[in-house]
Amino acid sequence: MNKFEINLDFSNVDFSSLETEEDFQTEARKLLPQALVKLGESVGEKTWEELHKNLKQGGTKLNSSQSEKRKFIQETGRSYQRKASNRERQELEAYIIEQLHQHK
Repeated sequence: MNKFEINLDFSNVDFSSLETEEDFQTEARKLLPQALVKLGESVGEKTWEELHKNLKQGGTKLNSSQSEKRKFIQETGRSYQRKASNRERQELEAYIIEQLHQHK
């Protein structure tokens, strides 16, 4: 199972220009900020669902709207992009390179 649960958008990638490993690394670095946000949003969505499931089980009434959920997920994505460790960034970059190779 893959540790990254994100769908990357490769629609703007010119795969014909990807020839060397350096080309793949350069493209992955361009895609990294977007991928970090998407990964953070995925974490945010799971966190939101888990929190609300636990609160419901505890008998707490929830009055949360879709806009509150969307705001939470978006903020989690932006926060993850800013605070991801170098190791996380490197692992995600390696994953993007792997995905680029598979799509080429």
